[in-house]
Amino acid sequence: MNSRRRSLLAVAGIVAALVLGAGLGAATFAFVDDGGTTVVRQVTVEGSQPVASGSLSIAEVYDRTSKAVVEIRATSGGAFGGQSSAQGSGFVYDRKGDIVTNQHVVAGASAISVSFWNGTERVNAPSSLLQPLSLASSSAVRVGDPVLAFGSPFGLEGTVTSGIVSALHREMTAPNNYTITDTIQTDAAINHGNSGGPLLNGEGRVIGVDAQIESESGGSDGVGFAIPSNTVAAIVRQLVSTGKVEHAFLGVRMEPVPGGVAITRVLASTPADSAGLRAATGTKVVNGQEIPTGGDVIVAFAGEDVTSAVALQSAVDAHRPGDKVSVTIVRGGSLRTLEVTLGVRP
Repeated sequence: MNSRRRSLLAVAGIVAALVLGAGLGAATFAFVDDGGTTVVRQVTVEGSQPVASGSLSIAEVYDRTSKAVVEIRATSGGAFGGQSSAQGSGFVYDRKGDIVTNQHVVAGASAISVSFWNGTERVNAPSSLLQPLSLASSSAVRVGDPVLAFGSPFGLEGTVTSGIVSALHREMTAPNNYTITDTIQTDAAINHGNSGGPLLNGEGRVIGVDAQIESESGGSDGVGFAIPSNTVAAIVRQLVSTGKVEHAFLGVRMEPVPGGVAITRVLASTPADSAGLRAATGTKVVNGQEIPTGGDVIVAFAGEDVTSAVALQSAVDAHRPGDKVSVTIVRGGSLRTLEVTLGVRP
C-alpha cells in the first residue's frame, strides 16, 4: 500500500507555522510565529434532518466528510523535565496528505501523533485515508446559514455539532495580543479539543477553522469563532509552496468615520509612510462623537470600498507583500488615489 508524507499546516488566525512530520510522532518544525489562539468546542448531534432547505442532511454531510477529520495530539518536554500534551483537531487538505490545524495545537511540540477516523495513528498515512475537504468562499457566508462543526472535543473523536452563523466580521485576540479580524461567529457547540477542526456549510465544504470561544464557564456557552476559509486558503497556499507565511502590511492606525476610516497614525518607514499617507492632526465633535480631522480618510483599497477598520485589515490581508495596490482617500475634501507597495508585517 502506498504511503505519502503528511504535513500539518498550522493556522492561528493570520499567524501560522508549518510542521513537517516524518515517522510515528517525529517532526521537524519551521515556526513563523507563536500566535496560538483558542478555547474551542463541539458536541454530538442526533437525527438526520436537513440543516436547511436544499442542503444535505446532517447525516449525509457527516458520511461524506467525517473521514477527512483527524485528531491531533502533541507532546512537549520530557527527558529531564516534565511532559505536557495538547489535543486538538484538524482536517485533510489535499491528496498529498497536508493537514490543516491551529498553531497552538502543535506549537513547541517534540512529538505529534495524528489519528484518523479508523484509529490509524501515522504521520506517513496510506493514500486510502487521504480524503480531503474542499474550501468554500467565506465571502458568500451569510448570517443565519446552517453550519456543522467537526472535531474531537475532550478527545471524543468523530464528534459533530450543528448550529448557524450567528454573526460575521467579528474580531478575536490571540494569546500574543494579535487581533484577528473578520472571523465567523457560530452557536454550534465548540469545546476544548475542537480547535483546528473544520466548520462546514450545508454542502459539506469548509467555511472556517474552529479557533476560539467566548465563555465565562470555560465550556461551550454558544459563542464560538472560526477563522474564515478565505484567510485559511491564503495561509495554506503559502505554507504548501514555501513552508512559511508572510503577511502584507500597510502601516497605519485608524478609526472608523462616516464613509470610510480615518488615519490616526502613520508608522514611520512603512509603505503608508512612503506613499505619503497623512494622519489626523486634530479632532472635532460630530453628533456627540469625536472625529479625527486634518488627515486622510481611506474610502477604498484595491478598488474595493472600505467602510470599517475590519474591512481595511481584511483587504490588506488578502494581498501579499510586494503587491502594488491603489488606496483611494479623501484629503481636504478632495478625492484622490495613491499607489502603495505593501510591505511585510513585522
